[in-house]
Amino acid sequence: MPTDWYPNKISRRWRNRTCLVIGLVAVGALVFALIPNIGSSQDSGPRLTHTVRRGDLIVSVIEQGTLESAENTEIKCKVRTASVPITWVIESGSEVKPGDVLVRLATLDYEDRLNMVSKWVHSSRANLARSTANVKRAQLAVSEYLEGRYRTQLMTLQKDLAITESDLRTARNMLAHAETMAERGYISTLDLERATIAVTQARLNVDVKQKEIGVLTDYTKAMELERLNGDLEASKARHEAHKAQAKNAEKQFILCQGDLENCVVRAEKSGIVIYPKGQPWERVPEIEEGTNIYMGQTMLLMPDLSQMQVKLGIRESYIDRMSTGLKARVALPNRTLGGEVHSVASVAKPAAWWNGNAVQYDAIVKLPSVHGLKPGMSAEVEVIVAEHEDVLTIPVAAIVETAQGDLCWVKTPAGTERRSLQLGDSNDRFTIVEAGLQEGDEVVLHPFAFEEARILALQPGDEVEGQTQETTDTSRSSQSGSKWKSSGPKTIKPIKEAEKKNAPKKSKSVIK
Repeated sequence: MPTDWYPNKISRRWRNRTCLVIGLVAVGALVFALIPNIGSSQDSGPRLTHTVRRGDLIVSVIEQGTLESAENTEIKCKVRTASVPITWVIESGSEVKPGDVLVRLATLDYEDRLNMVSKWVHSSRANLARSTANVKRAQLAVSEYLEGRYRTQLMTLQKDLAITESDLRTARNMLAHAETMAERGYISTLDLERATIAVTQARLNVDVKQKEIGVLTDYTKAMELERLNGDLEASKARHEAHKAQAKNAEKQFILCQGDLENCVVRAEKSGIVIYPKGQPWERVPEIEEGTNIYMGQTMLLMPDLSQMQVKLGIRESYIDRMSTGLKARVALPNRTLGGEVHSVASVAKPAAWWNGNAVQYDAIVKLPSVHGLKPGMSAEVEVIVAEHEDVLTIPVAAIVETAQGDLCWVKTPAGTERRSLQLGDSNDRFTIVEAGLQEGDEVVLHPFAFEEARILALQPGDEVEGQTQETTDTSRSSQSGSKWKSSGPKTIKPIKEAEKKNAPKKSKSVIK
């Protein structure tokens, strides 16, 4: 080992330490030069300022929305029932082709119903055939009576009448002969009486036959025709009833077959299928295996991916500035698209606990036809409600709202001074200055570092008799032409809310 190794090692250590000390001293000197007033406590005022410049101001509304299709093909339950359980359903977001099975429903009840209706169909067909035969029989019975039985009975009576009339003529001839023989004394009086009785009996027989013919033609025929026609009408009525019953049975059989077929839902076209989502206040069952659904309920949706839109809720404070045709920027998870406000609801949605009881109006933003968009994607929508070019602006953090008006504090060579402002439109960062400042002025960004600003923000000012503070705020907002400004976010709100608790009871804070 060399003899001079140890002294050389010590000398290198001292050189390194010396270089480190010199470097730290140089850095400290540089920091001290850049911030010459460090450590001084003579000027305790705020140092952060903003130079007022002219430029462009964009006023926009930013809300969260959800992607959906403007045109959805609804796949509804067509089974005629109060409820039917789902045995299988395709996964949401699946791509399908025509004929693919989407949903399977329980079929046991419909198979039993189809068997019962099938028996009913056969029974009604048998009754219809029987009633058809009865109608034809009743029709033939009328013809059979008029052309058969009635004619036979009439001819028989007419024959009997002819016989009795012949017997009457014979009896009369015999009576005349008996009278002649009695005058000559050839027969006794008893024989003459017998001949007279025979004539009387023959005449009575003729009267009987004539009466029977009259009863047959005047009464029996009419009564029999009424009975036969009544049977015919009754047979026709029963036939119509059986015909309607058979028709109803056939219809029910077709419907039951349709119900059984509708228990298997198939896709009619290619596309993507998603589960429908109801509103929070709607009691709509979820689409999943084992869930009971009812007739007409939407089971699945097939959105048209070429016509996509964003549905969002606009807060009540911004709705006056919303209108159709406004341009929008839609930020999606993987891209940003341009859009346009297509519609704004005129009636607000019901406020409820799930949205903090906030009143919101539904708005639709149309999107261009872009590949890769899917329903349900979250989107941040920025609707451009106004664009101002070459305007003088001031940060909202530099503004103090008081009962005397809008104020700010400006740094001048002579010190910091207070300025009254007339403000215009505003967004969440900057507000248009219509009067009170000039380009190049330096405004203090944290005016509440001044005691004067804190006092003015808490003072109610001179109130006009009969005019409430709310009326004063509204008048001041209308003079500045900015409803937007009063509803826009202000960075001084937490400070004033905290200091408001210590204010006198008669004072009223006007800070929004």
